Amino acid sequence: MELLSEEIKNSVLKSMEVLLKEHEDTLLNANKKDIAAFNQEDQAMYDRLILNKDKVAGMITAIQVVREQEDPVNKIISRKQFDNGLDVVNKTAPFGTIMIIYESRPDVTVEATVLAFKANNKILLKGGKEAVHSNTAIVKLWHMALEEHNLSTDYIQMLTMNRTETQAFLRNPTEQLDLIVPRGGEQLIKFVKEHAKCAVLVSGRGNNFLYIDEAADWKQTIEVILNAKTQKISACNALDKILVSKKLPDYAGRILNLNEILKDSGVEVLVDEETKSILSDEKLITDDSIWYQEFLEMKCCIGTVNSVFDAIEKINEYSGGHSATVMTTNTDIAKKFMEQVDCAVVYQNASTRFTDGGQIGVGAELAISTDKLHHRGPLGLKELVTNKYYVFGDGHVRV
Repeated sequence: MELLSEEIKNSVLKSMEVLLKEHEDTLLNANKKDIAAFNQEDQAMYDRLILNKDKVAGMITAIQVVREQEDPVNKIISRKQFDNGLDVVNKTAPFGTIMIIYESRPDVTVEATVLAFKANNKILLKGGKEAVHSNTAIVKLWHMALEEHNLSTDYIQMLTMNRTETQAFLRNPTEQLDLIVPRGGEQLIKFVKEHAKCAVLVSGRGNNFLYIDEAADWKQTIEVILNAKTQKISACNALDKILVSKKLPDYAGRILNLNEILKDSGVEVLVDEETKSILSDEKLITDDSIWYQEFLEMKCCIGTVNSVFDAIEKINEYSGGHSATVMTTNTDIAKKFMEQVDCAVVYQNASTRFTDGGQIGVGAELAISTDKLHHRGPLGLKELVTNKYYVFGDGHVRV
């Protein structure tokens, strides 16, 4: 596609900021239709679906932050001029067409689009049916912003296909697809990877772990756990699993204290066999597959390990590769943990809730990638480009 100037792209984004504010009531009314038709038993998805004035303000801020970021396209990565006269320049370039498949969250319709557009990509939005009215209203505003600057609405398209139609589209797309980003559960990701014929960048399950080392600051540990587990259960960066070192001073007393605090906060606790010897009233984990699960609810597992190496091994076996935290004042232990745990984001003495583009300095994000190619972690503006070599010659031939 033609490379748009940074001025044109920023003008479209500025128009969208204004349109979101002007049409806030229309958007909230559309969202009410989605909420009225939604089964509220799935609390996490329900939380993601709801829009209010604060969330609309957050959308506007997300666009503004991206608008103020430097254009990531056509930037020189490297340049080499050879003795034979060839001039080789490596520059950033758009992917082309990005398809994002996601559930429930209308704010993704804003954040994914602003990033894709600023990086000069076309975006196909395949949102869930539960947010169809909200997404339709947002895409209508995007089209108004594009038309205001005499640009085609093809840059931003909303797809309203059912599962069978989506499967057929992935197998035989009606237009070129360069990248697909599925945001959702294991079944969605498996579905996309099974049927897609282009590159897929996975935003995988959270299932985040926290390891309490023997050198942990206990007060700090409790504060971090409560924030990571209870602040927002619908987030992919919420905490699900806690591993406790058996060498922790007053191990039994600390386990009892942790359990009491979690229960008082409304968190259901499940335990492994060793922890069960202390927390006899809590439900025993009898199926190890639960260690793979992302809960998205007020529930967590507590397990006991003998060392940081046991914790690393367990995390690498069961986690979704998203986020993991070590609570310790021992820098050597922290270094071992952070280097050897195979997650996109690793922490020392901090909540997993910081795995968010805005919180770690990336800005708005398309997703949290748990893949290793081409990028891992928050997919911000700079990560939505690929590269291209420009080779300038003067009748050069290879001999």
